[in-house]
Amino acid sequence: MKCIILAAGYGTRLYPLTESTPKPLIEVAGKPIIEHILEKVNQLEEIERIYIVTNAKFFTYFESLLRNYKKILSRRIEIVNDGTRANEDRLGAIGDIYFTINEKNISDDLLVIAGDNLFDFSLKDLLQFYKQKKISVVALHDLRDREQVANRYGVAEVNQEYKIIGFEEKPAEPKSSLASTACYVFSESGVNQLLHYFIRGINVDNPGNFVKWLAEKDAVYGFPFTGRWFDIGSFDQLKKAEEVYTKKRGDKYGMLEQLQL
Repeated sequence: MKCIILAAGYGTRLYPLTESTPKPLIEVAGKPIIEHILEKVNQLEEIERIYIVTNAKFFTYFESLLRNYKKILSRRIEIVNDGTRANEDRLGAIGDIYFTINEKNISDDLLVIAGDNLFDFSLKDLLQFYKQKKISVVALHDLRDREQVANRYGVAEVNQEYKIIGFEEKPAEPKSSLASTACYVFSESGVNQLLHYFIRGINVDNPGNFVKWLAEKDAVYGFPFTGRWFDIGSFDQLKKAEEVYTKKRGDKYGMLEQLQL
């Protein structure tokens, strides 16, 4: 299994902060967002290689990341440059997945995570769920309140076996409280379907539209979780993530100090 971390966006909603710093390299609780993600991915024995796909503008920034944080990265990681230089010519999320698959000849199962996603569920649990279902899976954050997902996220409906039976992108009247997160496990079949989807040019920017298409054409299962999740697309989300993760780090250090006494 391979892993792609999407880090090729230009983060325009966080300007001026992201004009000179790619969003995945913004620090939360003292370290870049992408490092939080890499620490989780690095725990997975199934992952043979991690590809961080970024753009030409920020390519060297991610090369510096690897040099500075080698101590935590035991797996082989590659930085992939999609060649774009501005928001106007970006490839989009599906476009960057497609580009990396072709560039690196990926043909097996694939874990895909957006580089601005912070979550506290275990990726080990996600992969275990995938192994049970043996078909593409998307992590779903259960916000427990439909009003919280209305007009904001892709929303999935699942049956008792957690198979996605309905999917809407930012609905005004959502049929569930399950928000689609940018964390996916695509089976080999799902990877092939993604290639066909991209070639057809349906919608290459939003992965939710591909999930909807795939669920109608083949099958996709949802992995619901209720822990913390932050989609860092606004200053408000960034502020909340900083508060929560700083407190979490402080609590951890506090416990360690107590154990040492």
